[in-house]
Amino acid sequence: MSDRQLWSYKEIAAHIRVQPDTVRSYRKHGLLPVPDHVEGGKPYWYADTIRTWVARRPGNRSRREE
Repeated sequence: MSDRQLWSYKEIAAHIRVQPDTVRSYRKHGLLPVPDHVEGGKPYWYADTIRTWVARRPGNRSRREE
């Protein structure tokens, strides 16, 4: 079953344990996937999109989801 919950910068930041501004910087530099949804000019990603990105991103030191 896929997780279709939409995450903002805040939820992504909590998931990867960084500040929301760090996630914004990742997007600015093209390191985040394309948003799955944009509402009112704000980007959102499905939780599954982010989990897949985390598993594949450089610097992932075999972190395990809790």
